[in-house]
Amino acid sequence: MTEGREEQVLDGTGVTPLSGVGAAVRYDPDAGLSLPEPPDPETVAAERERTADRAGEEEAEIFDAHRQFLDDPEIAGRVEEAVREGLPAEHAVDRAFAGAIDQFEAAGGLMAERTDDLREVRDRLLRHLLDREAADLSALPAGSVVVAPRLGPADTAQLDPDSVAGFVTATGGRTSHAAIMARSLGIPAVVSVGDAVASIPDGVAVAVDGDAGEVVVRPSEQRRAAARGGRAVPVRHEPVETADGRAVEVAANVGTPAEARGAVEQGADGVGLFRMEFFFLDRESPPSEDEQYEAFVEVLDRFDGGRVVVRTLDVGGDKPIPYLDVAAGANPFLGVRGVRLSPGERADLFETQVRALLRAAATDAGDGLAVMFPLVSTVGDLTAAVDRVEAVADALDDEGVAYRMPELGAMVETPASAFLARELAERVDFLSIGTNDLTQYVMAAARDDDRLADYHDPRHPAVLRAIDRTVRAGHEGGAWVGMCGEMAGDPDLAELLVGLGLDELSMSAVTIPEVKAAVAATDARQAETLAERALAAETLAEVEAVLADGGDEE
Repeated sequence: MTEGREEQVLDGTGVTPLSGVGAAVRYDPDAGLSLPEPPDPETVAAERERTADRAGEEEAEIFDAHRQFLDDPEIAGRVEEAVREGLPAEHAVDRAFAGAIDQFEAAGGLMAERTDDLREVRDRLLRHLLDREAADLSALPAGSVVVAPRLGPADTAQLDPDSVAGFVTATGGRTSHAAIMARSLGIPAVVSVGDAVASIPDGVAVAVDGDAGEVVVRPSEQRRAAARGGRAVPVRHEPVETADGRAVEVAANVGTPAEARGAVEQGADGVGLFRMEFFFLDRESPPSEDEQYEAFVEVLDRFDGGRVVVRTLDVGGDKPIPYLDVAAGANPFLGVRGVRLSPGERADLFETQVRALLRAAATDAGDGLAVMFPLVSTVGDLTAAVDRVEAVADALDDEGVAYRMPELGAMVETPASAFLARELAERVDFLSIGTNDLTQYVMAAARDDDRLADYHDPRHPAVLRAIDRTVRAGHEGGAWVGMCGEMAGDPDLAELLVGLGLDELSMSAVTIPEVKAAVAATDARQAETLAERALAAETLAEVEAVLADGGDEE
């Protein structure tokens, strides 16, 4: 470790309200993927034959697993062109993906968001073609700070929060997969630091302030002590009420049973969003019914008596699962995703998952299980999903398999579902507002495009009015209404959300103590006045002013 030099402060985007300090461990997802020189033309025929033999066995499985990307006509055409020119498979893949990545990055916005997914698929293909293993991030030395150009979902999922003191990346945003995983795992993280990441030497001491968005290389003893100081807000494990006695459920967003353990430690009342997508990543076929059943039961056992809301498989858009062989479409966010895929085009995935859910609901801790459907845009979407659940229940009954019907709910993520909230609420037990997508669709602003940051702010009057309409209509329809987007985890917005009438707030586990403290300090009637003033505002600046003065009239 290099000591005795001045500390260096790098600015980025903090994605967790946590700090940590440790030794830098540089990680390059492209490491080991340098290609040998292409063979001479006379060896091309032999190379083609060898590649065909391999593709007929293990390599064929890899191409099948990533067909969603390779079926893109432009990428596939570039691979074919390179092969015709005499390049071996690994060079053809590298060239084809390089062109696609450059194009996506240059396009910005929605297209730029997919570059890390493309890189991850390219790297996995190259590793299989070159017979090289990826670096193992699951067993890093205690106190490691991972420093990387980028981290994909599969990379971040390997990190052990008991060992990793933080991570720093050159790219990324608050709603990137890596950021969401960092919050779920309780890992201090700063993203979007830029090219300065390359200047951090391996082994040097690094302090990561995930709240302020600062990375300090070679921190002083004072900064190290501050980074180790932990959080100021104590964890409260009991349910919370506002100062005037209104109960608000504060739950966690999780992606794995391991994250549920961390949520319990942070005082979560339950799980408001159990994402199943991570079960489908980093494998070549979907998880079985029993695998999913065991995962549901494990989480239910951790929250014995608490509510656990499982979102049925939500892939497509920014969450592609390559081996599912679903065409991305010209605009993935407006294409086949959520309920349009499962139970839509892939009813088999939905039925397998629902069987596991209904079986889990029949266990001793299963009373708290609830199931919600993503990206519901029409009454027909919801009716089809509910009908399919009932059909699965009938099938289990015919087989003599024990099951229980859980609470059912719909996610409100589109303007359509906000307008139809009353009709949706009449057909289910609850609604859950996903503010990440709702904001994106209401404002027509890509989530990770920094140029549109002002548009992708859930405090915008248009988004607040969509939330207000949903809560009111949901209650009129007899449903409870929660929120599971990133907005729910901002303690500075807790009073506003209480005032808007939310019954439940679900967030990354790491922010639960701060949000519970904010709810406990809120007077619900004063919060309603604050919400009324915010809803009357016409601009984001006006909403910010209302929140800054606490809703008091001038």
